[in-house]
Amino acid sequence: MTRKISVYGLLIAAIVALSLMILIPVPATNGFVTLCDGGIYAVALVFGPFGGAIVGGLSGGLIDLFSGYPQWMIFSLLIHGLQGWVVGYYKEKPTNKQWFALALGSVLMVAGYFGATSFLYGQAAGWASLIGNLIQSGFGVLVGLPISRILKRALLSSHLQQN
Repeated sequence: MTRKISVYGLLIAAIVALSLMILIPVPATNGFVTLCDGGIYAVALVFGPFGGAIVGGLSGGLIDLFSGYPQWMIFSLLIHGLQGWVVGYYKEKPTNKQWFALALGSVLMVAGYFGATSFLYGQAAGWASLIGNLIQSGFGVLVGLPISRILKRALLSSHLQQN
């Protein structure tokens, strides 16, 4: 259990650091995308619902805190935590429906931030946030799948070397 908590802590730190350092501009929205969703998806696909929820929620909340948006912390904790849990839960089904899991996680993230933005700033702002959140989540899927495969291989080789 201590090893798993340590790994989660390292993954949270990595996602937060990379999300704050690497900002990819999106000219269509005058905004940017980060690696946050990709990291959450990768962790959820490798560690399942508990790991996805813990790493997703804490990463999202800490990114908002360190970015200077504390009003978003609780929303991000809940939205990204649920996003990570859902992706991790559905990827563990016998049919291993990774694409379904990622699509459902994306829908939850976009809908969650639509609701949060509408609550904080009004429904017009919620509608305006949809395109940016769709781009963010789509980018996360494209980044998260390859990262999950790399992470699985790294953990597998690490485990095999210890035995």
